[in-house]
Amino acid sequence: MTLQINSIAPDFEAQTTEGRIRFHDWIGEGWCVLFSHPKDFTPVCTTELGNLAKIKPEFDRRGVKVIGLSVDPVDRHASWAQDIAETQGFAPNYPMIGDTELSVSKLYNMLPAEVEGTSDGRTAADNATVRTVFVIGPDKRIKLTLAYPMSTGRNFDELLRVIDSMQLTAKHKVATPVNWKDGDDVIILASVSDEDAKKQFPQGWTTMKPYLRVLPQPR
Repeated sequence: MTLQINSIAPDFEAQTTEGRIRFHDWIGEGWCVLFSHPKDFTPVCTTELGNLAKIKPEFDRRGVKVIGLSVDPVDRHASWAQDIAETQGFAPNYPMIGDTELSVSKLYNMLPAEVEGTSDGRTAADNATVRTVFVIGPDKRIKLTLAYPMSTGRNFDELLRVIDSMQLTAKHKVATPVNWKDGDDVIILASVSDEDAKKQFPQGWTTMKPYLRVLPQPR
C-alpha cells in the first residue's frame, strides 16, 4: 500500500521508551507527528532529537503529540538519550519506538516490504530511507510527509509553520500562500463563492484575480 496525503495512517502496536502502545489509541483525538531515524547514535539524528525535546512545548501548545522511531531496541534508545542530553542539553521527552523487526518502517513504506531480518547487523546506510516525518490529523489521516537524506538535519521550525497552516485551514475555508507564517494574510479557497465568502468573511477581502482573494488571517 502506497501512503499518500489523506491516506489513513496505518495502526500498529509497538514497544516504546514509555511502554507498549497501540498507535491510534495513543494519538487519541488530536494531531500527531511521527518522525523516524535509521539508527541510534547517528550524528544528525542526535541533534534533531535534542532540538525537538527543547521545542516540544511549541507542539504541546498546538495540541500535537510527538513520537519518534528508530530501528534499534528501546534499551539502546535509553543509552542514546544520555548522549543526546550531554551533547544537546535536552534528552527526548517524548516516546521513542523500537522498531527492531522493521515492521513499522515497512508499514509506512520507509523500507521495502521484501527486506528480510531484523535491525541486527543493519547499518544506518541500510536504513537510509527511514528518515520521514508524518503529520497525522485527528481523523487519523496523513496530512503531510517530509523525507530527508541522512546528511541533512530537519527544520522543525518549518514543521511548526506547516502545522499552523494545516490547523488554520482545517478550521476556516482558506489556504495559505507561499512563505506564509502565523499572522500573515491568507487566501479564500477557490471553491468558496463570493456570496458564501461574504457570509464567512464579513470584514471583506482584496480581489487580485477572481481566483485570488486575499484577506487577513481569521482567528
